[in-house]
Amino acid sequence: MIFSMTGFATAATELDTGSLAVELRAVNHRYLDLQLRMPDELRMLEPLLREILAAQLTRGKVECRIGFAPRPSVQNPAQLNQPLVQQLAQWSDEVQAILPEADGLSVADVLRWNGVLQSAAIPTDTLQTMVPELLHQVLREFTAARGREGDKLQEFLLQRIEQIETLCTLVAPRIPTAIAAYEEKLAARLRIALQTGDDERVRQEITLFASKIDVDEELSRLQTHLVEMKRVLVKGGTVGKRLDFLMQELHREANTLGSKSVDAEVSRASMEMKLLIEQMREQIQNLE
Repeated sequence: MIFSMTGFATAATELDTGSLAVELRAVNHRYLDLQLRMPDELRMLEPLLREILAAQLTRGKVECRIGFAPRPSVQNPAQLNQPLVQQLAQWSDEVQAILPEADGLSVADVLRWNGVLQSAAIPTDTLQTMVPELLHQVLREFTAARGREGDKLQEFLLQRIEQIETLCTLVAPRIPTAIAAYEEKLAARLRIALQTGDDERVRQEITLFASKIDVDEELSRLQTHLVEMKRVLVKGGTVGKRLDFLMQELHREANTLGSKSVDAEVSRASMEMKLLIEQMREQIQNLE
């Protein structure tokens, strides 16, 4: 099986103290880029969560969101941090002793001070167990979704490979005839240009040029790369980088085929091959 780098999955579970939700979404990326968004109280879990994700993902820009919503029935009203308020009052008195004209802290100033109002803490003991379990569940759904998308991409690529193979099959028989016809035209032009009747010189020039326009080697390499693509797709796993390299090789051979062509049908086939290769390259960017 091959996997797409794009995917989405989410799961939630109800706890006595509230609702826990984990969400995974990913898009294509050259390397693995993990972004975790979670309450600060759960940051101690980040190394473990990254380890879990990295064990199953190799490429893609992956965003993992973890949220916890306490139940209204168990939510406590915000509590005043009295030691901090007393400390603020002391600091305010000390500042005014030095700067009598300075304004004292208002009630609004105190309430806006970071840490003065304390809300109910997230039950970290329970969540330290539940978050990894829920992440594993989401990963299973996430992997299944990426696998389904990978199956579609695999089918798409195999269809394009078959089309290119068909073009190679159509082109191959035309090459000897096209070269022979072009050699005949070239021979007539050379005789006129040389005006010496030197057939040996003409044969040498034709042989040299024929070697330059012979595309048997390009067709052979094209077919070799296509066979390797099918092998990689059938084997599955992490295939994106390997297939991307093969796209470069296929494009090089198809381009050379067109540049050497002395036949309109071969030139047309070369253009169609390059279009099909470009279609495959775009889709391969989404493969892990």
